[in-house]
Amino acid sequence: MSDVIALVFDFDDTLAPDSTSGFLAEMGVDVARFWSEDVGPLLTEHDWDPVPAYLYQMIKLSHAGTHGPITRERLENWGRRLPLHSGVDTLFSRLRAMVREQHPQVQIEFYLITSGIGDVVRHTAIASEFTDIWASEFIYDPEDGGIAFPRRIVSFTDKTRYLFHIQKGIVGPSSRNKPFEVNRKVPPEKLRVPFEQMIFVGDGYTDIPCFSLIRRSGGVAFGVWDPRHRDKRSRAWGFIQEGRVSNLNQARYDDEAELYQWLEEAVESLAGRISLNSRIYRG
Repeated sequence: MSDVIALVFDFDDTLAPDSTSGFLAEMGVDVARFWSEDVGPLLTEHDWDPVPAYLYQMIKLSHAGTHGPITRERLENWGRRLPLHSGVDTLFSRLRAMVREQHPQVQIEFYLITSGIGDVVRHTAIASEFTDIWASEFIYDPEDGGIAFPRRIVSFTDKTRYLFHIQKGIVGPSSRNKPFEVNRKVPPEKLRVPFEQMIFVGDGYTDIPCFSLIRRSGGVAFGVWDPRHRDKRSRAWGFIQEGRVSNLNQARYDDEAELYQWLEEAVESLAGRISLNSRIYRG
């Protein structure tokens, strides 16, 4: 019987402002134009998927030379400077302490599944809090060091693949050279983290498959919106209307923030259920 809770986060607009837009702005790129005139026509006129579309246009931008090549070093440095939403820096330690105090036999783990750029998110101040991180990745040109081609694309239903990784315990560096291991059948009693012991927090369209899978399987899904961009609230409200999320809140994680209090309640409820079931199971 599993005694692990998995709290799984999206990143951009969920834990931090959009990291790609922030990086482009730092480079001196007209961010609004990039999304509307460079990426937009690929979606509306050429039937591209949104995630490879923005990765492709970033590669074109890097090759153009106007703002210099987009190197791994530039992406990593931006990750180190990237601002986080209010309360995120202490969110993980607070939840760990609560579980440890109230249900010491239960373990809480944190995961990150994002369509954003891995070399950015893996260098943020909170990267070490996660048991594993899955993100979109580039390979780099050996001549100028700039981004050359995507080697991993994490888009809509791709995100659910990594929920199955968490479910079956296929995480960490040792899992990276086993791309088909996630397809193996595991008996329910052998699952490391059943879906009903997962909480997923996200804000965008790429999170919808995860919202649906987690809710359908008995877990908890929270929708969030960045309070600095009120225009995104109406999009997030659609998740409530469609029954995709359990709750909708501003992406703030301070002690007094409503989202944090709901997260704490969800974690405590799951931990209590696990503790009770464990006592019953052990007789």
